[in-house]
Amino acid sequence: MQWEPLDDPYRITKIASQLQDGEVILTWHWPKDIDYVYVYSFAEGEELPPEQLTVKQLKLFTREEYKIKSGYREKVDYIGVQGYRIFPCLRQGGLMPLMQTDDHNVIRVNGGRAKIRWSVKYGGKLFSRYRSARIQLFCEIPVPQDTLCYVIKEGGSPTSKEDGIAYPFMSDFPVGRTVLPEIEIAKNDAIRVFLAHSERARDLFELIYEA
Repeated sequence: MQWEPLDDPYRITKIASQLQDGEVILTWHWPKDIDYVYVYSFAEGEELPPEQLTVKQLKLFTREEYKIKSGYREKVDYIGVQGYRIFPCLRQGGLMPLMQTDDHNVIRVNGGRAKIRWSVKYGGKLFSRYRSARIQLFCEIPVPQDTLCYVIKEGGSPTSKEDGIAYPFMSDFPVGRTVLPEIEIAKNDAIRVFLAHSERARDLFELIYEA
């Protein structure tokens, strides 16, 4: 693709978004003499510079379509944050995309969080100093092992990752139900599962305890 430098009269501004009936609706201010744009969507943290993009990664959208649809509409079928950048295009013989890479033509949309449901079942003998604990999880999408940790606290249930001793999980979690091997803990200890500190994990996942 042949990208051209951006001139101020052709700058996209006032981009905004709203979620409605499972769709994201993007709106922006169209500059005078701009009747075409390229819409580039990307996962959070994976945006490519314009010179690395191909036509297949962009969607051509016209001012007339914008008027008919009251904005650019796309089904929200993703989890987490998705970015959108709108590139203005001039038609001079052919389409000439303009390299606008400021904050006026980009927006990020949160498509929601995937649910991770978890529970822990305890067992053990009446007079033993120890008891068993078995963690179960149900994941809506695959979950990398470093997304979660479990915390063991002496004498009560942990309230945070720092409230006890934190342990990592040793493998990724597939979609569906996962039952982990039993863990032996002291009789008065309790276990709780937490999301890792990653901001991306908090954007992608909602952790739900099921008694």
